[in-house]
Order: sequence, then structure tokens, then C-alpha cells
Amino acid sequence: MKKVLKTAAKILGILVAIVLVAAVGLVTWLTVTEFKPEAVETVQVAGQASEALNQREFTVLSWNLGYCALGKESDFFMDGGKEVRPDSEELVTKNRIGAEQLIAQTGADFTLLQEVDSDSGRSYGVDEVSLFRASWPNWDSAYALNYSCDFVPYPLPPIGKVHSGLLSFNSFDVREARRISLPCPFSWPMRAANLKRCLLVERIPIQGSERELVLVNLHLEAYDDGEGKKAQTEQLLRLLNEEYAKGNYVVAGGDWNQAFPGTLDAYPIHVKTWVPGVLDPADVGDWSFAFDASVPTCRLLNQPYDPTDAENTQYYVIDGFLVSPNLEVSAVETVDQGFAFSDHNPVLLTVSLGE
Repeated sequence: MKKVLKTAAKILGILVAIVLVAAVGLVTWLTVTEFKPEAVETVQVAGQASEALNQREFTVLSWNLGYCALGKESDFFMDGGKEVRPDSEELVTKNRIGAEQLIAQTGADFTLLQEVDSDSGRSYGVDEVSLFRASWPNWDSAYALNYSCDFVPYPLPPIGKVHSGLLSFNSFDVREARRISLPCPFSWPMRAANLKRCLLVERIPIQGSERELVLVNLHLEAYDDGEGKKAQTEQLLRLLNEEYAKGNYVVAGGDWNQAFPGTLDAYPIHVKTWVPGVLDPADVGDWSFAFDASVPTCRLLNQPYDPTDAENTQYYVIDGFLVSPNLEVSAVETVDQGFAFSDHNPVLLTVSLGE
């Protein structure tokens, strides 16, 4: 009996050692291969748009696409659901085609997309960036990675490879596009396989003016303790104010992962799996938040979408815009697509150049 126990203990010790060596090896590999973008990087602009902005009124669409994998059929493990990815590549294709059609229907002059995969296991390796660009080859476009990891080791089964980011389309010429890194709230080793949030900043010349239209595509921190969102918002506001001080027109749009002022009254938090931060009007001075709370912009992914299940369905208004004082907001509309293609609804802004 002693011999059997001794052999079993030896085997267990070997197994534990193998697991520890594998874990150390994985953490070492993730650390060595960690995505470490520079503070500021120039982003290549693709497309054929060549005209400067030549109209006073224009439209901007913002939409978090949920990497075309978080439509009405889906839930997500980080929100209290079970899924790591959808059941099939066909669902990714369905969501992508539906998103393309809706974007085209809006006819927006500028489109700011978040969570667009270029090569990720969670979206079956579909190169969504290339497919979207193929749909609008005459528009200028810029793409900035904010998540790049060849193997995300959690949960079980693991997420695996993720390469994803912000994608902006422009019917007018983009003079310059840059990726601006945002603070990362996570420490090592979690940081190695986590998002590296950023701003995608584009400069559009204005016909007959030395001023520029500066468009900022953003997707701020989601699953942090709140300090990450706060630090990222502060850096964003510094950048926006610097551009406005130059005399430029500025629109920042995207997924803030923070509730717009007053919207928690319309959509109170009753499922507390994920609770957003709250944007404070006092922080932005005479700038204008532009959002539409008549329709929620986001739903919690604790279960597939079932609007009849009010008890377990949680809505938010966390997508929208911040507009500089020299721009006049004519309209803002949350386009209700019933969360058919993403866990977010798109938001369409109509704005005019002021003096």
C-alpha cells in the first residue's frame, strides 16, 4: 500500500510540475509577445476620397459592431452569459452583412466603428476590416488595433487569438490619421493578454479654410474598477481641448462604456452584472454631449436578446458623441436595429460647422 501511495504521490507531483512549467511558459511567452504600441503612431489611410469637406452640415455614424459576433442570438461570459464565441461562422456573416446594409442606408458622411476584427478566433478568423473596405472602396478608411494577442488564455474554452480595433470610414479626404494610446489600467501579467485601448484621430481638411475637422473614434475601458475609464476620459478631454484651442472643429464618438448624463433615470440598473461609469457634464465645460436616450444604445449580454423578459434585460445609453462648441448639433438619433446584428445600436449625429 505504501508503495502505491508513494507512486501516486510521485505521479501527482510530476503532473503538478508539468502544469506549473506550462503556466510559467505561457506567461513568459505572452509577456515576450505582448502588444506594446507607441504612444502615438501614424495610421495608413486606405481609399480614394480626395475632396476636402465642402458642406457645412454633415453626418457622423458611430457603432460598436461587437466584432459581428454579438447579435440577438448571443450572450457573453463576461456579462454573465456562457458563450465565448457564437455557434457558427454563418452568424458572423449574417451580422456583418446586416451591418453593412444598415450603414449604407444611413448615408452617413463619416462612420466610426468599434470592435472590428481583422483575425480573431471569436469571429472565426473572418477579416472583417477587408470585407468592410471592399464594400466602400472609394471612401478613405483608417484602422487602429486596440486588441492584439495571439492567444488569450481565458476562460475555458479560451478566447484564443484576437486581433481587433477601431475602423473609420470617410467620404471626404483624410489628411492624416493617428493612433493615440490610452492608459492601460491592468498590471502584469493580466495586461499581457488584455486590450490596449486607443483613440483613432483623423484630420479632414475643410474647403476654403485653414481649420480642420478632427474626428476621434473611441472605445473606452469596460471591465475595470472605474479608474481606467476615468484616466482614459481625462486624456481624451485634454486632446480634444488642444484641438479646439487651435480653432479646429472636433467630434469624438464611440462606445464610452459610461452612461450619458440623466440616462440612468430612463434605464435604471437592475441587473448588476456590469455597471457603467457615468459621464459628468461638469467635466466638459461648454462642449456638448450628443446622445439619444429614446432608444437604448446597448444591452447586457447575460442572455440572448429577449425584450419580453424585462426582469433579466438590462439596457444602457453608453454610445454617443462629444462635440466642440464651434459646432451646432442639428439632430442625434439612436437607430433601433433591435440588437439584431450587435449588442449595440448605432447612433447617427447631424452637425453643422459654426463660426
